Amino acid sequence: MKTILTLAILGLAALDAWARPNIVLIMADDVGCEPIGAYGGERWKTPHIDALAERGMRFDYCFAMPVCHPTRTTLLTGKYPFRLKSGWGSFPKSEEKHSLAQVLKRAGYATAVAGKWQLCLMKNDLQQPARMGFDQWSVFGWHEGARFHEPYIYEDGRLRTDTKGKYGPDLYVDFLGDFMAKNAKADTPFFAFYSMALAHDVTDDIPVQVPYVPGKDRWMDYGEMIESMDDMVGKLVKKIDQLGLRDDTVILFTGDNGTAQRSKLRHIEGRKYEYEQVYSIRNGQRVPGGKGTLLDIGTNVPLIASWPGNIQAGSRGHELVDFSDWLPTLATLARAKPTQPHDGVSFTSALLHTRRREARSFAFAEHRGGKAWVRTKQYKLYNDGRYFDIQADPMEKQPLKNLNNRAATDRKLLEAALLKLNYPATEK
Repeated sequence: MKTILTLAILGLAALDAWARPNIVLIMADDVGCEPIGAYGGERWKTPHIDALAERGMRFDYCFAMPVCHPTRTTLLTGKYPFRLKSGWGSFPKSEEKHSLAQVLKRAGYATAVAGKWQLCLMKNDLQQPARMGFDQWSVFGWHEGARFHEPYIYEDGRLRTDTKGKYGPDLYVDFLGDFMAKNAKADTPFFAFYSMALAHDVTDDIPVQVPYVPGKDRWMDYGEMIESMDDMVGKLVKKIDQLGLRDDTVILFTGDNGTAQRSKLRHIEGRKYEYEQVYSIRNGQRVPGGKGTLLDIGTNVPLIASWPGNIQAGSRGHELVDFSDWLPTLATLARAKPTQPHDGVSFTSALLHTRRREARSFAFAEHRGGKAWVRTKQYKLYNDGRYFDIQADPMEKQPLKNLNNRAATDRKLLEAALLKLNYPATEK
C-alpha cells in the first residue's frame, strides 16, 4: 500500500501560500451524481449544492463502494474493505487510533461528526466515536429509532431526550454550527464531518415504526429527501458565512454510494412496506437508482470542493478518485501525516492546481461475494476477467472481446493493478 504523498511532491511552495483550512466534509447517504443539478440532474432542485460547484471544483470520476458501511470504513482508514475484514456495522479496534479523525486531531484540529454513524450499535458502545478521534458527536441510533422526525440521537455519549417534534437533519446541522462557532472563537482549526441521514429511507427493523412526516400519511419520498438534503447543505454553508469563515474553510460534498433503487413510503404491516421505485432525470435521460451494484450508477458519486481563493471557481476535476483517497487528501490539507500505510492517493494537487499530472492510475471498488473491479476513466476490469468500455457501454451489457490498442493497453495496466492489490480472483 502507498503512503501519503509528501509535501515536496505536491509542491511545498504552493502549500506554503495558505494556512491550514478548517475542513467541512459533507457526505450524503444514497445519493449518486444524477440527482444533483451540477451533474446534469433535472428531476429535483439542488441550488445550494450547485452553488458550491459554481464557486469551486466538480470531479467527474469519484468512486465509492456500492453500499454504505464499506464506504465509511474506507473513508476513515484510507484502506480498502478487504484489508479490514470488519463485519457489517462494525469497525476494527486496531484501526481506531489511526482513523482520519485521529490523524487530524493529532495535527491540532478539533473534530466532530453528526448524522449517521453506523460503525456500532451506539447503545452498546457509547464512546466509540471518542476512541476514533472525535471530540464531539451527535449521531442517530442506527437500528434503534428514527433518524428524521423525532430522532433517536446520541450526543457526546448520552441519549437526547428533547427531540420530540423536531427534525433530525436540523439538529445535526445546528450541532455542527455550534461546534464551528466554538472553535472559531477559540481560533482552533476544525474538522466537521456531516455524515448525512438524507437521502436514505427510514429504519425498517425496529418494533415501533418511526414517525411519518407531520401532517402526512407517509414518510418523505426520495425527491423530498433530496431537496431537504440540499436545504441542509445551504444551512450549513450559511452558518460558515455568518461566522466569517468562508475563506478559511474548505467545504467538500460527496456521497457514500449510488442512488437508492427504491425507498419506503408507508408501513403496511409486520415487515411489509409500500415502496417507490427511484429514478432520476439526468441530461434528459431517465436513470434508475444503482445502489448495491458495481455499475457506475452504484459507485460513481459526486465530489464537489469549494474554497474561495484557493480552489478555482467553476473548475472541473478530471482525476480518478476513490474513497481511500480521503484520508491522505485531508491530512495533506491539514499538514498532518497518517500513522500507518494506506491505499489512498492525495488529490490535493488537483484541488490546488499544483501540478497537471494525475496521481492515481486506477480506481477500485468491491462488493459482497468477493466481487471487485479496477478501472481507468474508460475501461473497467472485474476480478473475474470481464472487461468493459464504460463510455460506450455504461450498463455493462457486453464485455469486450476484440481490443483496440487503447483498450489492450489499459487492460494490461488494470491486470497489474489487481496483482498489486493482491485481490483474489473469482469465477464469472
